[in-house]
Amino acid sequence: MTIRYGCFFSYAHGRHAYMSKFKNDLVEALKCYLEPHFDTEKELFVDSEQLGGGDDLDQRIARAMCESVCMIVIYTPKYEAHAYTRREFAAMQLIEAERRLWYPLPSHLTIPVIMTRHPLNLPPQITEPGMYVDFSRYTLASTDLKTNPDFLPDIERIVQRIAAHYHYLKRCMPPEHDCGRFVLPDIPPEWRAIPPPHFPR
Repeated sequence: MTIRYGCFFSYAHGRHAYMSKFKNDLVEALKCYLEPHFDTEKELFVDSEQLGGGDDLDQRIARAMCESVCMIVIYTPKYEAHAYTRREFAAMQLIEAERRLWYPLPSHLTIPVIMTRHPLNLPPQITEPGMYVDFSRYTLASTDLKTNPDFLPDIERIVQRIAAHYHYLKRCMPPEHDCGRFVLPDIPPEWRAIPPPHFPR
């Protein structure tokens, strides 16, 4: 196995400025602060930058996830509503279970970043892994994340977590492990139970 990316970015695509700007700002900040920790690996895998036309999407995504140290989840209500992003989330859980056999994980491999909170509550898939960072105060008026003192402590927490996993993985991964064999799981069920229809009495 070869480590190619510090982190796989899992997010629901947006058509308008708010979602796009947040994703781009976070990507730029993490690239900036992750670079000193890596050798020849790329800091991030972001599908909008690294998937070309004609790619076998499922195979390319599966391989990139396997070759990544961790996964950033940009959580929005839209994220849990999309079957494909839930599938990416489930795939990283499989990777985590496998790596748990290689070394004592210092933390979970999935790092949730809250962009927009669900009006009811955050799902347990996001809150239970033990750490998430809340960027829901971010707006289009926010300054650049890599220089914004309101967000820099959380950026640093994310970077340190990825860096810790990187050094464990470099020392402990089996050299014969083949990421070409990893496949995405089936689409998992929705994270929230669908309430029964409410009929007027």
